[in-house]
Order: sequence, then C-alpha cells, then structure tokens
Amino acid sequence: MTKDLDCVLCGSCVADILVRPVPLDAPIGRGRLFPVQPIEVATGGIVCNSGIALARLGMKAAALTYVGNDDWGAIVRRRLAAERVDCRRLLTHPAAPTSTTAVLIDPSGERSFAHCVGAPKLIDKAMLLEHLDLFARSRMMLIGYYSLMPNLEGDLPEVLAAIRQTRCGTALDTAGDGGAMQPLDGILPHVDVYVPSHNEASRQTGHDDPRKIIDAYRTCGAPGLLGVKLGSKGALLSPVAGEYVAIDCVSAPGPVVDTTGAGDCFLAGLLAGLLNGLSIVQAGRLAAATGACCVTGYGATAGLRGYDETARLAGVS
Repeated sequence: MTKDLDCVLCGSCVADILVRPVPLDAPIGRGRLFPVQPIEVATGGIVCNSGIALARLGMKAAALTYVGNDDWGAIVRRRLAAERVDCRRLLTHPAAPTSTTAVLIDPSGERSFAHCVGAPKLIDKAMLLEHLDLFARSRMMLIGYYSLMPNLEGDLPEVLAAIRQTRCGTALDTAGDGGAMQPLDGILPHVDVYVPSHNEASRQTGHDDPRKIIDAYRTCGAPGLLGVKLGSKGALLSPVAGEYVAIDCVSAPGPVVDTTGAGDCFLAGLLAGLLNGLSIVQAGRLAAATGACCVTGYGATAGLRGYDETARLAGVS
C-alpha cells in the first residue's frame, strides 16, 4: 500500500482551557476571586500537540482517537482541521465526553492541570486493530499517553506488533509520573522510538543517570531509538545499544511564557527529522528547536514555527 501519510497520532486528545496568571507556589484557598488574563481555549494532548507540530513542520499527519459528542469535541475537530491534520479517523464516541483540561499557568510559565481523561480512556485493542489500514498508509505512528488508557495498556504489545507488520514504525509516549516498568517491559520490544521525560523515566526505572535509564530499557529488549528528555539540559539519545548522543538545549526564540506541550513538540520534531532523513544529531537538534518554539506561546502550539524557521533555529537548515 502507498505510504501517503507521515504519522498517525493516537491517544490523548484534549480541549485545554488556559487560565493565567495563577500563583502556584501557595494554595489558592476557598472563596477567593483573583484577576486573570482573558481565558482561552486551545487544544492539548499528544494527538493535538504532536499532530499540529508535525503539520507545521511539513509532515502529513492524521488523528486516530475519540472525542465526545459535545461542544469541546467540535472545537478540537475544527482546530485540527484548520492545521491540516487529517481528521477523518477522529471518531465521535456516543457516550463519553471529550477530554478536557484546565491549565493553570503561573507567571514563570510553569503549570498545573485539572484533567478529565474522557473518551480517549476508552481506546482499546479492537479500536486500533480496526484501523490497521490507516497505519498501513503511514510511515510512523505515535501513541500517548499509554498510562492513561487502561483498556489498551495490557494489549499494547499485540497492537504494536500488528501495526509494525504494516511497515509502520511505532513511537510511544507516557504521562504523569510515567508509571512502572511493568507492563512497559513487555511493550518496549515493539517500539521503534521511546524518549520519555527524565521524571517519567526515573519513576519507571529507579535510575537517575540517563545512561542507566536507557540501559534499563535495553535490557527489556527495546530495539530502536531510545532517549531521555532533560528539560533545560537538552536530551540524551541512543540509536543503538552502547551509543549515546547528547543533544544540547536550543534557546527559545522569544520569552518563555508557557511550557505546556514542550515534550510532545520535542517528539514531533524528532520524528519529523527522522522522517526527513536527518542524522540522529540533526533530528535531535530539530526536536530541541521545536520544543524551544513551543514555550514562546500560550498553550502547546501557538509558538510553533514552520520547518524552515525551526531548522534554522536548530542549525540544520
């Protein structure tokens, strides 16, 4: 089958309500009224964050997940379509609500979340296997956040193996505290790209050293590109066992106003670089630059740039 898509995005798909500035260094308390800037609605979750980032970088992206039959779902669908993300497999669940998050942003750009998982929590093996034809059309897929999808987590080895049989590469992302090494240890042999945050990776492996984290993943049989996102310290990537590539942080091309979605945008930049045939170092730099652009706008996607500008920022143009 012709590969006419670059990446299918599966999993978390969210309507984000952005509230700023909210002081996060002390309890808000009861019965208070405090002034904020105009409250905005944006999109979030890996389907939106990484999907829009990939589209901005010139990739052909498609969404495969659930939204609810509600106003939030209509907003998500409209925003993705406006960014030229293929929404023909953005499915409306008949009963569950669209996933929503109130994002509370402090003056420094740090944030806390009040989150309703909603319809994506109901994604399961049958739903994804029903759409193997979509994966067969794509060069890569990215699924997240697997630890928030209890109906799917235990079946991911079987699902990812089936997807790889369509000659579609597999990438995975987690969320929250990262969960535990089980069932991740059984999932990793079927994953081609896995680069969690340092906090998530430390929780999973019990290690703090990024190299030891990556080595722990290798002992599970992880065959592909592994790494650890290190925030302001950049990232460490490992294309094969015993090889480690340090990726320096890229300076943001403007003031940092909101760190929401930076990790998802990093992954989008990494996949875009790999799909464009860049070296591991160049793809890592493009990933870092995509994350750096993300933090200059409110929400996960407002600060993103096109491929040429992002590549120049990364030094790979």
